[in-house]
Amino acid sequence: MNKSQRGLLVRHLSEEELDQAIESAQEADETRLVRRLCYIKNLYLGDTREQAGRRVGISRSTTRRWALAWNDDGVEGLRPRFGGARPPKLTTQQWDEVCEILEEGQPWTPKQIHALIEDRYNVTYHPSHLSRKLRDAGMKYAKPRPMDPRRPDDAEEILVERLDQALGEDPKKPDKEDDPVVFGFFR
Repeated sequence: MNKSQRGLLVRHLSEEELDQAIESAQEADETRLVRRLCYIKNLYLGDTREQAGRRVGISRSTTRRWALAWNDDGVEGLRPRFGGARPPKLTTQQWDEVCEILEEGQPWTPKQIHALIEDRYNVTYHPSHLSRKLRDAGMKYAKPRPMDPRRPDDAEEILVERLDQALGEDPKKPDKEDDPVVFGFFR
């Protein structure tokens, strides 16, 4: 049985070409393809499908699929194909429109954003998914508050006093310099 499994492999590439294909896939950061090509290399070196599959950590049924894919199309047959995902509910152009509308007519509540998308495009999103899509589009939200309820009435005076203390200045003495001190916050 072992010999029949070894004989099923079509040698599309020489061992040197296979090594180059593995190296190219590593440079292109195609880790899934590298793993599949390593499986084929183990077959080239005389392993059975089961032994080669164990070395790269795949199931027996996957070894058969990968061997058949290699025999049919070589390296391209082993290249992972990701397709068939659900298409987005809104096209890129529609999503750009939504973002423009949101930027122009601020502020928006989450309910208003849901209503806008539903009324305009007849599409609904789960609230957490919509917030994720907005973040991915580079939009950030903040709750507009005209005034922090925890802010003391004399906040400006407290700030000036603390700045003077931090800078070691005496508020009773006039400034020696005419240039104000500017504070900036950076990331």
